Amino acid sequence: MSFSPQKNYEESRKQTGYVLRREATQKTYDRLGFISGLEVHQQLLTKEKLFCHCPAGVYNDDDDFNAEIIRHMRPTLSELGEYDGTALMEFKTRKEIVYRINNENACTYEIDDTPPFPLNREALEQALEISMLCKLNIVGEVHITRKQYLDGSIPTGFQRTAILGIEGELELPHKKIRLIQLSIEEDACREISDIGHKRIYKTDRLGMPLIETVTYPDCVNPEEVMEACNYIRFLNRSTGKVRTGIGAGREDVNVSCKGGTRVEIKGVAHTKWIPELTHNEVFRQWALLRIKRILNKRTRATTWKMSYQDISGLLRISLLKEAGKVIAVKLPDFKGVLSHFIQPGRMFSDELSGRLKVIACLEQPNMIHSEELKPLFGKKDREKIIQKLQPDEKDGWLVIWGLEADMSTALETIEERCRMAFEGVPQETRKSLPDGTTIFERVLPGANRMYPDTDSIPIPLDDQDIERIGLNLPKEMIVRYKTLKSLGIPEDVYTFLFSKNIFPLMEKIIEESTVPPVYIGTFLGEKLKFALHHFG
Repeated sequence: MSFSPQKNYEESRKQTGYVLRREATQKTYDRLGFISGLEVHQQLLTKEKLFCHCPAGVYNDDDDFNAEIIRHMRPTLSELGEYDGTALMEFKTRKEIVYRINNENACTYEIDDTPPFPLNREALEQALEISMLCKLNIVGEVHITRKQYLDGSIPTGFQRTAILGIEGELELPHKKIRLIQLSIEEDACREISDIGHKRIYKTDRLGMPLIETVTYPDCVNPEEVMEACNYIRFLNRSTGKVRTGIGAGREDVNVSCKGGTRVEIKGVAHTKWIPELTHNEVFRQWALLRIKRILNKRTRATTWKMSYQDISGLLRISLLKEAGKVIAVKLPDFKGVLSHFIQPGRMFSDELSGRLKVIACLEQPNMIHSEELKPLFGKKDREKIIQKLQPDEKDGWLVIWGLEADMSTALETIEERCRMAFEGVPQETRKSLPDGTTIFERVLPGANRMYPDTDSIPIPLDDQDIERIGLNLPKEMIVRYKTLKSLGIPEDVYTFLFSKNIFPLMEKIIEESTVPPVYIGTFLGEKLKFALHHFG
């Protein structure tokens, strides 16, 4: 019987146990060992940036700039004589990083020509207020550290950040989520484009004050992750001291399953995406663990070795716009793996293709393989490839193309990812897509990515200042929730009332009027929402 990639995809999906999110129950996630935590970022509403006096919140069009600066990121040895894995990955890409600068919202600090100015006191007090709302233990002294940022989004190669509070909690309606810490940090550049070996950033957002709230992995299903994220955002907004709108709040979601490792879904723009993203990610990891078992049953990672042939003269690739190379790669014992289900509409070959785009800078489509559902090449071309590679019955193969300078990195990337398949789930950062799936973004940074900032002195926190900030804290989110519940206000308006921070206004109207509270809450939650949506 001939091998059918489509049937293999469907069968592997079934064997993985994938179900649609609407069909999943808590038992489904318990079986997978689903756990998830959050890193919620929110811009603070300040006049100036965090470490300089440039105005915060002043944006320009992508093509509105006064100067461009070009940089190349290079790895250096740490004090321990080691290279960071993320740094090595970025170096392989040979990216040219271009920064577009506008004099209206950038200075010499943004481009790393001068050391930081004193930390913005307005931002510090706003962040401390939110830390207290999170019931965190406030630090006695603020120590500014450097967190490596090696994708070029910060010209220095690191982000200045400081922990303000540790070990707090967020009370949801049905459980408590433990908080690890809250930090104040500077925002990164806005990415304009990332094509081939050139990545362009805009510096208008760079340096804006930002807080990061980090939770423990206490969430045990996708809906709970979204609920926790929403409540953190509602808590931040309850102060009236954070920015709202597109890009003002972003979430990184960490997901793992039983036998898997931590995978970070980076920069989720909308909380409503979180359930589908986390659902698909935990099944992606479950599928990768199945692939691990398949490969280790067939062969051993220590003896596995891929081979390749230059077939540039054998095939004509219309997608190869410039003179380049065409390479055919044989993957021993990978038959049935390339078309193995990973995510809805994606299979293991997409794991390879995604890394080829990011690390080797091969724009997609960047490969064909032996188990395509819709083959790009005809039967004759495929026969030529098979004749050249001479694969065994249990082997898989693929063909890549691109500039000769990129081929060495591309082959290294393919071999590295295939070897990772023997180990299961690689630790990595992935980019979220609107359809609920994810693609590879970069290697997960190492544990030693933070170190002291030698340009900044410690900032002692005075007890009197802490007490002063704590005098006017808004009501806790769980108190607001219970108040709405006790007033009989429908739950479908809670999200709007909390996200727009209308709760204080609603309370004031209720206190000063004789109209039943349920009518006031419903009016604000439905009619005001309608008006803002259509006329705001």
